[in-house]
Amino acid sequence: MPPDSSRAALARQALAEIPKLLTLLDRTPVSPTYGCFDRSYWHYRIMDFPCGMSQEFVLPLALVWSLDLPDNPYRGSAALREWIEAGIRFAARASHADGSCDDYYPFERATGAAAFSLFAMFEAARIIELGKDDEIDAFLVRRANWLAAHQENGQLSNHEALIVACLQRAAERFGAGPFETPMRERLTRLLSWQSAEGWFSEYGGADPGYLSLTIGLLADLDRRRPDLSLRAPLARAIAFFAEFVHPDGTVGGEYTSRATLNFFPHGFEIAGRWLPEALSANDSALRPLAEGRSPSYSDDRIIGHHLWSWLFAWQDYCSERPVASQQRTGRQWFSEAGLLVDRRDGIELFAALRRGGAFKLFRDGALLVSDTGPSLRIGERVAVSHIESKAPGDPGDGTITVEGPMAFAKSTRLTPFKNVVLRTFMLVFGRFFPDLVRRLLQRLLVTGRKDAPFRFRRSLEPNAQGWTVRDEVRAEGDWSSVGAAGIGGFQTSVTTVMARVFRSEQLQPWLKLDDEVRRLKRGEPLVVERRFGGS
Repeated sequence: MPPDSSRAALARQALAEIPKLLTLLDRTPVSPTYGCFDRSYWHYRIMDFPCGMSQEFVLPLALVWSLDLPDNPYRGSAALREWIEAGIRFAARASHADGSCDDYYPFERATGAAAFSLFAMFEAARIIELGKDDEIDAFLVRRANWLAAHQENGQLSNHEALIVACLQRAAERFGAGPFETPMRERLTRLLSWQSAEGWFSEYGGADPGYLSLTIGLLADLDRRRPDLSLRAPLARAIAFFAEFVHPDGTVGGEYTSRATLNFFPHGFEIAGRWLPEALSANDSALRPLAEGRSPSYSDDRIIGHHLWSWLFAWQDYCSERPVASQQRTGRQWFSEAGLLVDRRDGIELFAALRRGGAFKLFRDGALLVSDTGPSLRIGERVAVSHIESKAPGDPGDGTITVEGPMAFAKSTRLTPFKNVVLRTFMLVFGRFFPDLVRRLLQRLLVTGRKDAPFRFRRSLEPNAQGWTVRDEVRAEGDWSSVGAAGIGGFQTSVTTVMARVFRSEQLQPWLKLDDEVRRLKRGEPLVVERRFGGS
């Protein structure tokens, strides 16, 4: 597909989502919630606080207001400009006194929501040429200072990159004096999280989707501040990312650290002016968007991230594109990430050895199978093999083997009782210790691991036609506790806000193993062997 069709698709897909953003927005000037994008708060009235992340939507609206996109009915709209400004003013009114905001529960003071929305408001204010304004400027400074001083628990590189981007924009709007030093300190912290393999840490692992956002923010910072010498770390990050653009143009998935299908293209257009490989990666990864196969990001909380990236990519699109590079071959083992890529004879395998050997397998450029390993339902809990664990050593060139204990999937849900307890706690005590509460919730929903009473062993063996996959699961006791069993292609068992979006390939059926498990006697293993890749 010609590259310029990708640019047209960026504009077309972005414009198609703008009515959704405007539906989410309170557009009535006399309303006390005028400018609020959280429809659950101002319209349905089922939430008791507004989500601070939602105010990020001012940026895609500002971009469609300003850009000469094909068939763009929003360009130069006076009403739209007023709504953008109202969105920034509502964010100022709805924030805490220190400039922070909440995302999922009251008094959360969420770093991600504060950073995404502040980045958007700085850019939107610039685009609509919002001049000096005491209310807005005081708010922007408060939030920038809060982000400069706040360090969230865990390594979330995309959040850190957003904070750096916000502080650079604060310096541009208000003067470098108060913001230059914290910006450099946070940048140094972010760069220390880059693996020698090129990826930036997301909760200790590699996620190409989030990596593309970090690349975008750093590429833009390099353009603004060439004195910061960011091209070497950017080149390493882009090289790693390019290894994980699948032959059908998709990126990432359930085998990666955060299991996202994200792709943020704007930074590759910026970096492509000095690194042609960035444009090659973008041409490949934009194919699903151009061909109508893109994941559905049309979620009330995450659509905004993708919209402004698409629109920035359209704005910075490079007209001269490199000639398509030759297809890669051979095996690549990224030991720190625990990821393996094997390309041979039109068959391409992407496997996570730190996630129980979860994999995606492609033949002749199309997805043949996605596999996240065996799953067992025990009462209300689910035991899986793909929870993050220690990776094995170098698998060499032959058979890949991964084994270890299965773990229980993260499935804690909110109940009316838990909701009352959480809100009461936050109102009385938690508001003074938001970082401690977040740390506890991260362990409960994201990082903690509880082993299940089952062990698995997976081997992936190359053969002349493709791959043979053999799974063996053993129970510590008998099998009577297992209510259902199977192997799925798209399971995600930790909480990742931007995961679990739909793509058409997920119509792949579940491999049901209930009958096989019922026939097992105590001490007998569940064994499943499958062959993939033959014509």
